[in-house]
Order: sequence, then structure tokens, then C-alpha cells
Amino acid sequence: MGKKKNKKKKERENINVKTKVYVIFTILLIALIGVYYYTFHPAINIHLEPFWGAVIVVFIGFGCIFALNQIKDAWFSNVSEVFREKKLSFITKFFFVLALLSVFVFAIGSIAGLKVFRAKTYSQMLKVKTYDFAKDIDETEQITDIALMDTASAKIFGNRKIGSLSDVVSQYEVEDAYTQISVDKQPFKVSALKYASFFKWWNNKDKGIPGYVKINPVNSNAEYVELDKGMKYVPSAYFNYNLERHVQLKYPSKIINGYNFEVDDNGKPYYVCPTVTAKVGLFGGVDVNGVIICDPTSGDCDYYRINNIPSWVDNVYNGHLLEKKYNWYGLLSDGFINSIIGQKGCKQTTDDFGYKIIGDDVWIYTGVTSVNGDQSNIGFVMMNQRTSEARYYKVSGAEEHSAMAAAEGEVQEKGYKASFPSLINVAGVPTYIMVLKDDGGLVKMYAMVNVSQYNMVATATSQSEVFSNYKKMLAKSGKGENIERDLKTIDIELRDIRFINTDDGTMVYLVSEDGKIFKQAFAENEHLVGLKTGDKLRIEYESSGDDADDIAYMTSYEYIEK
Repeated sequence: MGKKKNKKKKERENINVKTKVYVIFTILLIALIGVYYYTFHPAINIHLEPFWGAVIVVFIGFGCIFALNQIKDAWFSNVSEVFREKKLSFITKFFFVLALLSVFVFAIGSIAGLKVFRAKTYSQMLKVKTYDFAKDIDETEQITDIALMDTASAKIFGNRKIGSLSDVVSQYEVEDAYTQISVDKQPFKVSALKYASFFKWWNNKDKGIPGYVKINPVNSNAEYVELDKGMKYVPSAYFNYNLERHVQLKYPSKIINGYNFEVDDNGKPYYVCPTVTAKVGLFGGVDVNGVIICDPTSGDCDYYRINNIPSWVDNVYNGHLLEKKYNWYGLLSDGFINSIIGQKGCKQTTDDFGYKIIGDDVWIYTGVTSVNGDQSNIGFVMMNQRTSEARYYKVSGAEEHSAMAAAEGEVQEKGYKASFPSLINVAGVPTYIMVLKDDGGLVKMYAMVNVSQYNMVATATSQSEVFSNYKKMLAKSGKGENIERDLKTIDIELRDIRFINTDDGTMVYLVSEDGKIFKQAFAENEHLVGLKTGDKLRIEYESSGDDADDIAYMTSYEYIEK
């Protein structure tokens, strides 16, 4: 009897020890999962591939905990013998079966989203309509209102502005990400400040980020906007104040695809966070299904479905996502096999895109080329970043990088680099316009390149002058028959005349008695050498939009009295 009691007592003690071990390891695993989730805050969503990886690991982890006895014996004995002689417990089998089922669901979900089976569905995710470029895109009369500044240049101007504010620059820096937005139909680039380090966040977390940088990409004016209340929930903050963690924990099941800093029409800052989901199978055809808008001053968040997004929001569809959706349309419309073999009618976007403001929306535009990659475009596509509306324009010509190379070739002795161009309509003629920058990223010149004939390149040191030069080229080539040049006539008396040598040749500057200044390239009219002070002239010049402050470009002159 005593031996039986001792045996039962020992068995109960072993069971208690095992139970304690299971509990301890279970708590440790749950704690590890909690630390991982707080640190990386992944979305809990079946349409996210890493979610299934985490689920499988967790199931295997719990299965191993309840198989500790077998694992311990296997460590010191033959593994096959241990698992053959000792049966796995029900709960261990349960978790291992769940892990296998998860692998199975993951595999089936992945296969269901493959393009080889669902090409038609992929191709229909973007509705593309064909438009006439000359009719749909408003003609550009002058280019003093076109945003040509790229993000690299915006960073330079933004850092300079903050660098001039001693009380700000000591604690904060400017975020690298600049968002292209439209405010009252005018283009702007905006970026929030960020904490320079953990300790600077700790010292300033109660008052938050004090402002943001707003840059006018037309005139390169950088403005620091100081806020009445600081932004506490920002990407550079830590712990619960970190924007990404804050938003994801409020919406744990949403797959968030970016945190874009924007301001509304009143200048109030927000972070716009698009949410996405898979539309094909379990993981394929990822597309936007809504947006979370976070007020960084209070941390308040609101979720909007895709058809109910406020009109001031500009960045819902990421440019790379829109390019991907167009490529699905362009490559898979006639089936997967055709996209691999034959490739009849297959087309795709070029490898970059620019921005264009139309109305109060920001559109991306990119060239469309055949899959052969022959350095030429067969058309252009413009896609709305708020609504994903897509417009295709059948315009053949040089792709953007070829145009950039052509512009750089015109000033190759200076070594300037072209930025990604903007697309404009000049008298119905599709035209690239871009800036040329030096090694320091500063804008030195402007260039315009004809899309269909990219050896037609005009360059100048000002926007108004390059536009004038380009229109002259169009007129001479016969492409600019519809150009209406804004020419004006004025009678002046010459007070001064200057011949100034520039990198682009000799420029002649005429100064009238009332201080107006006109210029013309000496190579265009060598008779300018005969002018002298006191001459009375009737000058025809091209208006630049602001005669009072600008130097007008003279097209011709005649003597009134000699």
C-alpha cells in the first residue's frame, strides 16, 4: 500500500511539474508574441502574407511546448524511437494540425491569386479611357505657373529654410519625404519636421513637432509654417507616440500602405494613411480600399471608405501602385500566355513618373512603351492619385529618359543633369519641360523637348525665355501653326546698350529712358551692333506676364528716327 501511495504521489508531483513547465513556457511564448507585436505592429489580416508566417510559427511553438517531454527524451535518445514509443498528446497534435492547415490555406490562397489563372481579373482592376491630348490637356500659354521642382531640390530649399531658424534647427530636422499636394489648385510640396534624436524627442515630446515646411515648386519659395499646437504623433516619435504604431494599433486589422503628410486647404496638417487589401485570391491584386486620416496634434483617427474620401486629400493611390495596375492592364488584357509568348498589343509604363496638377487633384503621368523597350513611347497615361481615374493619350515619341538625355546633350559642356520632365501642351504639341541642375542640385537652366521629335530642344536660363525659344522652333518647323504669340509693341529711346557674353553666347540688353529692359541674342540679329544711345526705336517684344519686373525678350525692332 505504501509503495502505491508513494507512486501516485510521485505521479502527481510529476504532473504538477509538467503543468508548471507548460504554463511557464506558454507565458513566455505569449510574452514574446506581445513584445514582437508591439515592436513591429504588423496588421492582423488574412490578406497579408507575413501574417500566415507568424500564425504557423505560433502554432508550431505551442505544439512544441506541449511536446516538451518527447523533445527532452529525444535530446538524449534516438529521436525516431522516442516519438514511436511515446504518442504525442492530443493538444500537441491539435496545434501541429493547425500549423499544417495554415500552410495548406497559404498555398491554396497563393495559387488562387496567380496571374496565370486570373489574368483577366488583374487586367480589369484599372479602367482606362482614351483621350485626345490636344483637346483634353489645356494649352500652356506661359510656363511661369508650372511646378518643375523635384524632391531632391525641395530637400535643399527646405533644409536651407530650417537652417536659418536657430531655435528650430537645434532640435528638429526636415523629413526626407516630401508630398506633392494641391492647395486651391496650386501645386505645393510639404514635409513635416522630425525629431533629430531620441533624447530630443524626450525633451520635446510634451509640445510636439512645432511646424512643417511648405515649398512652392514654381518660384522655389520655401516657407516654414508654425503651428498653434505641436504634432505629437509623428513617424519620428517613440513608443505610443510613434505615428505608425499609433495608427496600426487603432486599426489592427487594416493593412496600411504608407503614411503621407498632407495639409488641407486651411493649412491644417494631417497624415493620410491608405489601406489596401487583396482583390485576387488571398494575396494577389493588392488595391486601395480606404484611407485612415490621422490628426497628428491630437492623435484622432477616422477611417473613410474609398468612395467617401474628403476632396482635399491628394495621395490615396501611390504612384508605384498605379503604375503596377496599368501594367496589369497593358500586359494581361489578352491573357497570360499572350503576355509571355507573342505579346501582341502588350504595353507597359516607363520606369518613373512625374506629377501634374489638374483642377484640385494631383495626377501622375508616365510614358507607355511597348514591351520591346525600344526607347520610345507609344503614348502617355495620366492617373488620378485620389480616384485612380486613368486617361490614355496615343502620342508617339521619345520616352522621358531619352528626352532628359537630349536636354543634357545641349549643355554637355556644363555637366548639368536634367530632372524628370513635366508634360505640357504647347499649341497642341506634346512637349517635355524640365530643369537642368548642377552638381549641388541647384537649378541653372530650363529645357523644353519636343516629344515626337526629341532633337528639337530649347534651353535658356529663365522659364519665359525657354518658352519663347521653343515656340520659335515650333514655328520654324511648321509644328507651331496654331501658336498665338503674345507680342507687344512699344516705342522707346535708348538710354543704354550692353553686350554681355554668357555661356549661351552674346546677349544684347537695351535699356530705355524709363528703365524698361529688353534683350535679344546677338546671333539672331547682328544688326544690333549698329545701335547707339539716343536712338528712337519701335520694339516688338514677347510678353512674359509681368512687364513691370521682368526683362522682356525682343523679337524685332525698327528705327522711328535715325
